[in-house]
Amino acid sequence: MSKELNLATPSGKELGRSMSNLETAKGNGPQRSLLRSVFIVITCTAAMVVNISNTTSVSISLPTIEKSLDIQEEQLQWLVSAYSLSSGCLLLFFGRLADLYGRKKAFMLGTVCQVAFSLGCGFAQDGVTLAVLRGFQGVGGAATIPSALGILAHAFPPSRARSIAFATFAAGAPVGGAFGMLIGGVLTQLTSTHWRSIFYMAAATSALIGVSGLISFDADVPSSEVVKRVDWVGASLVTIGLVLIVFVLGEGEIASDGWKTPYIIALLVIGVILVGLFLVWEWKLEQIIEEDPSRAASMWTPPPLMKLSLWTRARGRMAVVLCIAFLNWSAFIGWSFWVQLYYQNYLLLSPVKTMIRFIPMFIVGCLCNFFVAMVVSKLPLVIFVVSGSLLTATATILFALIDPTVTYWAFCFPSTVLIVFGADFVYSAGTIFIAKTSLPHEHSVAAALFQTMTQIGTAFGLTISTIVFNSAVDKESAKLGVTVNASGTNAPMSAQLVGYKDAQWTSTSFALMGALLAALFLWSVGIVGHQRVIRHVDSDETMAMKHEPDGAEISPMPN
Repeated sequence: MSKELNLATPSGKELGRSMSNLETAKGNGPQRSLLRSVFIVITCTAAMVVNISNTTSVSISLPTIEKSLDIQEEQLQWLVSAYSLSSGCLLLFFGRLADLYGRKKAFMLGTVCQVAFSLGCGFAQDGVTLAVLRGFQGVGGAATIPSALGILAHAFPPSRARSIAFATFAAGAPVGGAFGMLIGGVLTQLTSTHWRSIFYMAAATSALIGVSGLISFDADVPSSEVVKRVDWVGASLVTIGLVLIVFVLGEGEIASDGWKTPYIIALLVIGVILVGLFLVWEWKLEQIIEEDPSRAASMWTPPPLMKLSLWTRARGRMAVVLCIAFLNWSAFIGWSFWVQLYYQNYLLLSPVKTMIRFIPMFIVGCLCNFFVAMVVSKLPLVIFVVSGSLLTATATILFALIDPTVTYWAFCFPSTVLIVFGADFVYSAGTIFIAKTSLPHEHSVAAALFQTMTQIGTAFGLTISTIVFNSAVDKESAKLGVTVNASGTNAPMSAQLVGYKDAQWTSTSFALMGALLAALFLWSVGIVGHQRVIRHVDSDETMAMKHEPDGAEISPMPN
């Protein structure tokens, strides 16, 4: 059994030597040039950056879109949530298709969708059309992201180079969030087409990513599974169920009678039931095939879309990491959404002036991921997750206590610096952990599951914080004797400030819950990084093991 591997400082020369050694090692996977290896990592990371920036770039442009298309303020959330709705609900389905029929094919399909529907969004003439096209745009993200991680897992066998590749890929999420705000602010204010330029930029970038992937990616390797069929029943149940739940999360607050509206209650109940049926169906399929593998040949008992045992890997720590990712992304996106609205709607700053205030987040995000790559082999997972979650909570607390009359450097700057730590640390270290605890034929599904939790976290964080914001504004306005209209446009500025602060307290609770879960359940996970370049090939079962506190190794994690 191999020893727990560590990751040395990833300078450019060391990355080159690591990848070069991997390519010249016998039996270490596909043979390719160093340049192609580097471009594989760059292409997959760029896909993640574009996927996340498709949310944040639109978020910073919401006030401009609202005026341009005459959209009611309470419906603006759908321009953000529609993308998360489709991408989050289809990730598992596309992850399974990628594992079965080819990750490169799935990636190319995703980039084509991104190009086509990004252009469509750029030409939209009303809010409903834009929201619908945003939903179809998210389908591209659902196809590219799980397949990208599967491509990296196949391209780089367990080694130091794999840890660097995964850390770089994971950096695309928080860096993409910051990049989206920066480029969104610049394009919205300084280009002639204003907010439409954001979508033209997304289409052009996706096209370049597609060309790069077509050239650099290795050819698809046939799945090692004996039975290559899709669990269409499970795919239908989970997709429809998640669509209904995420739809309710976005619509519940703006429905005619709020959360008491009959169709909101009905759709929520149906969605929960369908997701519950999906879990029961997947458990039943897994049990049937484990008891009698020959039954997988039956059309009614295909391999499960998602093995429920995947959640129990590493003695249940997989489920904990997924929940923490959900909570941290709820906090990060919630902070980002309300901060940019605070800048533009309360302080009345232009998109560019708003963008400038987010620059520290982009810089610190890059530094955080470089730090993770350097020390992921030296520190246990719990250190990254607890410290990152607590620093994110500190950032949201600073904005919850903000005094608009003081300088930017007192509250806003330190908050912007600290907010990315949770997303960066959890995403980078968590992705490496997920890759180590999944097997070759399920890398894309595991990646899809991780990404699904972050996407649903986006919708959940926005929904809960919006409820808190509206409730706070209504209560504060009532104290001032003002009846707030349906759109909330007549709410006093003092009431809006209370709402912004309460929304940030909500994000604080998400981050603190993530830190608590990590402290309780991840303290014995140990180090997830790799120590050195190895020239022999370890099986995924060998690499998917837990590092005990006393240094003892245990047997491979169960399927």
